[in-house]
Amino acid sequence: MLKLRQLPRKSTGPLSSCGGIFDWDTATVRLDELNTLAGDPDLWLDNERAQAVLKERTALERSISAVRDIERHLEETIDLMELGEAEGETEIVAEATGVLRTLREACRTRQLEALLSGEADANDCYLEIHAGAGGTEAQDWAEMLLRMYQRWCRVRGYEVDILEQSDGEEAGIKSATLQVRGHNAYGWLKTESGVHRLVRISPFDSAARRHTSFSSAWVYPVIDETIEITIEEKDLRIDTYRSSGAGGQHVNKTDSAVRITHEPTGIVVQCQNDRSQHRNRATAMEMLRARLYELEIRRREEAAEAVEAGKSDIGWGHQIRSYVLQPYQMVKDLRTGIETSDIQSVLDGSLDRFLEAALSRRLGSDAAET
Repeated sequence: MLKLRQLPRKSTGPLSSCGGIFDWDTATVRLDELNTLAGDPDLWLDNERAQAVLKERTALERSISAVRDIERHLEETIDLMELGEAEGETEIVAEATGVLRTLREACRTRQLEALLSGEADANDCYLEIHAGAGGTEAQDWAEMLLRMYQRWCRVRGYEVDILEQSDGEEAGIKSATLQVRGHNAYGWLKTESGVHRLVRISPFDSAARRHTSFSSAWVYPVIDETIEITIEEKDLRIDTYRSSGAGGQHVNKTDSAVRITHEPTGIVVQCQNDRSQHRNRATAMEMLRARLYELEIRRREEAAEAVEAGKSDIGWGHQIRSYVLQPYQMVKDLRTGIETSDIQSVLDGSLDRFLEAALSRRLGSDAAET
């Protein structure tokens, strides 16, 4: 049904990549090597290798710059605090103390990012959102989730493409698929897969009753050339249909949208963002390969978890977070216990506290196993 194996990763130079665990000395040496490679005109004779060099260099530059910024701000803040203490300026000392707290949080974030060393953590990812049962109410909630994740991506500097979006009949969306591009996109978002529950007074209910809605998010990595997945053509059902949603004159004119069903697993992927059916099919096949890869990784994780009976990790398809707007305001992650009453900031994309807690929990479990 499915053959999956890891191919040797192409080397971009004499030193191997620093990987997920950030080693400062190795990183700075590697960055010098990558800068030398990038300045070699012969590098561009192999476009694939050139892109890999530039991608690795950008990631290292970002990581090194972040550490140096923290060091610089730390030195400046210590000097400011010492000055405030010497002059008896309590306001200056309080300001410096606040900056130190902020730097501490920045260090925690960098530490977490350095530990994102899974097979595909550094990769781009796909993010699917699906409305649950409940018609317009659930579809509106799905669109709210879509907006939330788009805003989070924008703040983090990630690029987002909408590959597919099916609008609801009255409001909201039935489903949407995003491709998120940026370093560690999958690593940061991988814990977001699951069911998200919303409790609120329905804007679609004339009696102003409280409704509970469910929508799901599904995150899986964009896989690169080092992962080979063999898919049998006989296992596929390929359908074409007219695209819907934004798209100008092209919408509903041609059967350019593509839906692929992998019958042995029941996985369905679809793409409609391009005018070309062939390009939509190619993108959909890449999405299918990524879904099958993620499925295999998930099976491995579930098998490992089954060995440890005391674990109760929330699996895909189970509720992971609750968002309550009425009768009180609270967002609570059911896996980590992290909660906040500032629900508007969360819906506006302020997700870092939840992502960091979920990653810490997951990475802590992985460390305990090893």
